[in-house]
Amino acid sequence: MDVRAEIYARCSTADRDELLLPVARLGTLVRYVPGDATAEFRIAYDREPRSMDLVSLGDVWRADDVPQLRRTIRWVHVAPLARSDFTPDALAELARGGRQISLDGQGLVRAPQVGELRLDDDYDPALLRHVRALKLSEEEAEVLGAPAELPVPEVLVTHGARGATVYYRGEVDRIRTYEIDTDPTGAGDAFSVGYVGARSRGLPPLAAARRACTVVADMLVA
Repeated sequence: MDVRAEIYARCSTADRDELLLPVARLGTLVRYVPGDATAEFRIAYDREPRSMDLVSLGDVWRADDVPQLRRTIRWVHVAPLARSDFTPDALAELARGGRQISLDGQGLVRAPQVGELRLDDDYDPALLRHVRALKLSEEEAEVLGAPAELPVPEVLVTHGARGATVYYRGEVDRIRTYEIDTDPTGAGDAFSVGYVGARSRGLPPLAAARRACTVVADMLVA
């Protein structure tokens, strides 16, 4: 992507090396935020669509847990596993200094309970107060309702290997791609990385979403 990035990850001290070292070896700077618990999930592919269980919940990020970021960081992508992972105050702290916040929509709809994954729309509206871009899967968008009515400037609905839809300034644009017949796990995360990276380089939302779709395609065929 030719974009400088940093990863801030939180888990229990016992799991630190196992989780962070493989990522650090890829060359991206990883910073550890001390925690007591590690978020863990399990995905099963024995039926369609895939099923997911939350095995354990991670620590709750509050404003005091947010590390001091470099002033040159203009975009931050927040990737919760469940709705309990980040408080509104934590997102407000991340947005301090004019930073733009991208949020993965699973942090709105995934109920914070161990066991079979349950989605609902019982989230605190304050979570969206400082969000610039919200990425949703098709399933998450169905739970939340009309994406165009969400109080977020940029809403992006991903369709797995089939592209994405961009909601921005009252316009709705569908980006269609050639469907890739492969396991789409990780496509949403790759899209977010591609989108935030492109937006941080000055691309407007639609162009950034097209770039993100290319990143997803590259990942799926690799």
